Amino acid sequence: MSIEFHCPYRQANLLQQALSSNKMRIAFFLGAGCPVSIQMNDGSGSKPLIPDISKLTTMVYERLPTSSDLIEWYKQIVRRLESGGIPSPTIEDILSHIRSLREIVLNTSVDGLDKNALSTLDVEICKLITDIVKVDLPQTTTPYHQLANWVQGISRVYPIEIFTPNYDLLIEKALETNRVPYFDGFIGSNEAFFDLPSMETDELPARWTRLWKLHGSVNWWRIEKANGDYEIIRGSKAKSDSYQMIFPSHLKYDESRRLPYLAMLDRLRAFLAQGQAVLVTSGYSFNDQHLTEVLVNGLRSNPTAVCFGLLFGNRSSYTEALSQARRQPNLSLLASDGAIVGTVERNWREDEQPSHPMHGLSVCKDTTDNPADSSQKCKFLLGDFKSFGNFLAEQLADTQEEQDINNEQ
Repeated sequence: MSIEFHCPYRQANLLQQALSSNKMRIAFFLGAGCPVSIQMNDGSGSKPLIPDISKLTTMVYERLPTSSDLIEWYKQIVRRLESGGIPSPTIEDILSHIRSLREIVLNTSVDGLDKNALSTLDVEICKLITDIVKVDLPQTTTPYHQLANWVQGISRVYPIEIFTPNYDLLIEKALETNRVPYFDGFIGSNEAFFDLPSMETDELPARWTRLWKLHGSVNWWRIEKANGDYEIIRGSKAKSDSYQMIFPSHLKYDESRRLPYLAMLDRLRAFLAQGQAVLVTSGYSFNDQHLTEVLVNGLRSNPTAVCFGLLFGNRSSYTEALSQARRQPNLSLLASDGAIVGTVERNWREDEQPSHPMHGLSVCKDTTDNPADSSQKCKFLLGDFKSFGNFLAEQLADTQEEQDINNEQ
């Protein structure tokens, strides 16, 4: 085989081996592409369980009530962003700008937007986002269920940690459906409260998964107190004096209001700093500058930590990710058409290995352009969260089968 190619079978094996050790620190980073991989029947075809950021932005705009001032306030924010050099602002760009303006307007207004208008628009947008992303997982097995099964199926020395910038509740539902205990920084039942000391001491058993929501959650609320202070709770319903904690707007708040976002980021830093660690990203594009900076800095400071970045589709769609991986040897990017491993970028090999255990599960022949052309190179499948879920399910089945054999001997 020419050295001008990477071997997808070898990379799939390396990932499997990294996840097999019950003494390794392992974490998953689930990005916005994960729920998009779950397709639902909508009558005339299929649609993602939760849309991507572009479609989410469109849906929020379409659902704003046209009979109120909200739609005009929204358009004004979009115009400001476009004039500032952002041609197609996303709903997260819009939320960030609203919150930035709200911090500076005080008792004045900017382009007809005063503090009350900005606060009202912020609350309404968060409500619409919640309506769209607060969906149930299908009853059938999803990659989220497969991940939860995998987490539960192997006894480990260190707890599995799951990081996600998504503010939906899909991973929580999968963990609860599979009866996987987890800790997310909150304690309680009716109105669970955020407890930083519990996060910092972290003395729960290893069988408890740690779940860190880096951009907040649709069920996080900030409750203002009479003395001007506030507390963060997790609950299913809002109160009249509560503020929904989704998307941190890159921490453009005073120092006290940065919790619990900073505490969640600190967990990512701490994970990458602790000796041998394996982080697997799925559905993450590496386009979030702040999260990627934490991730890459962690890898840079700890050469024994490794990150497998599983990318959906061809690698040409991931400019920022490629730029980082070309400089960071312990960041491997595995895309459909090729990879960067050890800072070296290459296409996948052309010759397939049908007898290889990973064939069909992690690797197949790429016949997308021409099904009749057998000369096409191999295609790596695990960038699709659905395929990655099947990969985890297969590994769990192999592990349990091996345990059964050992028990019989």
